[in-house]
Order: sequence, then structure tokens, then C-alpha cells
Amino acid sequence: MQHDYYTDVITFDNSEDKHFIAADIFISIDRVRENSSFLQTTFHNELLRVIVHGTLHLMGFNDKTKGDKSLMTTQENLALELYYKQFNKDI
Repeated sequence: MQHDYYTDVITFDNSEDKHFIAADIFISIDRVRENSSFLQTTFHNELLRVIVHGTLHLMGFNDKTKGDKSLMTTQENLALELYYKQFNKDI
């Protein structure tokens, strides 16, 4: 991945057909816990964000540049907003 820090999520796209997603998403619960504390959010919210983040990678989104990161965060926020509206919960 060409960086020297621990990551919270790694996504492996195993898709053989561009119309279907087949993948493995590995999540570091320790990193999610640390990030939730650092970002002052709940563990549940941070875990959902990481799941969405990994899924967005599978959909073609990247986060290598500042612009890509901004777009990724926007998409994460939209997905979380939809999730919480569906289940009538606050972030």
C-alpha cells in the first residue's frame, strides 16, 4: 500500500465480472476503536464508516489525493446519512 502506518480497512476486489462485486474486506477493530476515540465518535459509527469506505473502494472510489479523499468523505457521509435515516438513529 506504500505507506508506513497501520490501516483500519483493506479491500481486495476479487470480481471477475464488472457487473458483480466479489471481494474481501478486512477491518482492524483495534484501529477502528482508536480512530473512534481520536475522532470523538462512537465505535459503531466509525465501524460503519470503515465498512462504507471499503465498499466505496470496490465501486471505484480512491483516496490517494486530497480531492479523492474529499469526494470519498462526501460519499461516506451520504451513505451514513441514508443508513441512519432508514433506522431512525442519530450519528
